[in-house]
Amino acid sequence: MRMYDILHKKRDGLPLSDEEIAWFVAGYTAGDIPDYQASALLMAIFLRGMTEAETAALTMAMARSGDTVDLSAFGERSVDKHSTGGVGDKTTLIVAPIVAACGGKVTKMSGRGLGHTGGTVDKLEAIPGYMTTLAPAAFLRQVQEVGVAVIGQSGNLAPADKKLYALRDVTATVSCIPLIASSIMSKKLASGSDAILLDVTTGTGAFMKTVDQSIELAKLMVSIGTHHGRRVAAMITDMDTPLGHNIGNSLEVMESMDVLKGHGPADLTEVCLQLAANMLVLADKGTPAECRAMAEAVIADGSAFAKCKEMFAAQGGDTRVLDDYSLFEQPAASFELLAEQDGYIVANDAEKIGSASVLLGAGRQKKGDPLDFAAGITLHKKRGDYVKKGESLATFYGAADKFEAAAAEYRSGLVYGAEKPEEAPLVYALVTKDGVEM
Repeated sequence: MRMYDILHKKRDGLPLSDEEIAWFVAGYTAGDIPDYQASALLMAIFLRGMTEAETAALTMAMARSGDTVDLSAFGERSVDKHSTGGVGDKTTLIVAPIVAACGGKVTKMSGRGLGHTGGTVDKLEAIPGYMTTLAPAAFLRQVQEVGVAVIGQSGNLAPADKKLYALRDVTATVSCIPLIASSIMSKKLASGSDAILLDVTTGTGAFMKTVDQSIELAKLMVSIGTHHGRRVAAMITDMDTPLGHNIGNSLEVMESMDVLKGHGPADLTEVCLQLAANMLVLADKGTPAECRAMAEAVIADGSAFAKCKEMFAAQGGDTRVLDDYSLFEQPAASFELLAEQDGYIVANDAEKIGSASVLLGAGRQKKGDPLDFAAGITLHKKRGDYVKKGESLATFYGAADKFEAAAAEYRSGLVYGAEKPEEAPLVYALVTKDGVEM
């Protein structure tokens, strides 16, 4: 088998065989195929596309390129959730303990944030003592005993994806839907969960900017998972406006705990209830209505918050901060961003908000950048709200010398108007193997 022949086929729009795809992934991971040939193939895929069968084969080849997790010992369906990312995306911290409190087994491997999108691992590390790395045996034991574990991804989980993603990042092929789908699903398949709920965010603060693009990606990922024997569904959720009010690592943990305590923001609570209900359905815990009622009940009776504390304690976290937020690392300074005129907020670009939080130190501009866990933004006014000149739009937290640049970035995505904008839905669609429910 020769790389030249594979390139020739894909250049001409012909489908690659499972064997050719597996050979390429193995060879590139091992360093036997040079970057220039791998780059050529990625661009050919970007321009010519891939069939669902090709994408499924690429996904499995990448999943098998490193370590895989065997969850069969549970003897019951384990469930995972993956978000395509967004600004202030804190749903995992809420949904995982809800599902575990309802009897589900939640096995979650999360990533770090880069750019304007936040990472679950970064939020967890804002909790003093929390261990985001567990040995495989400890991870499995915790899921068995506690019902939930949320850790960082293994260094050797789908290494082919890590290597190919770095190449996509410098060859203008990141936005290719088959490559996005295989990247996400390879890590999910390697993680071993029987059931996977995908939260595909859409809008200015998300990678996929339109609902149609998000549905296309969701359908492909559901198809891949189904092809490989997993139960998969995807929710299309709005990310034109950040959920809740807080952006930043410690701030998002606090707001997540407020939801679990039953007094969190309505939009964040609603999306998390829908995510949790769909995860429970995939885990065979009941009908959609029954699962929704279960999720509401464990928040109301306090068992979801108790389960969250149990998980954090099991992974070494200081659970005192969950009851007393003053024990979190405190910001160096704060700044009130004031409205410059009267009117409705008709646009408040979520990506600009996320970028402003990065400038404050809450996120990374490049891999390896240090984080200020206390930095971030609390939104007081969001899209659709009426404001008067001089009212506080948001509070910024961080180092005082970063406020000016962050404020300019935030304002660059802010538009006022005389009329209230139409309210966008929180959830646009549910995608399953049976089709799309709007």
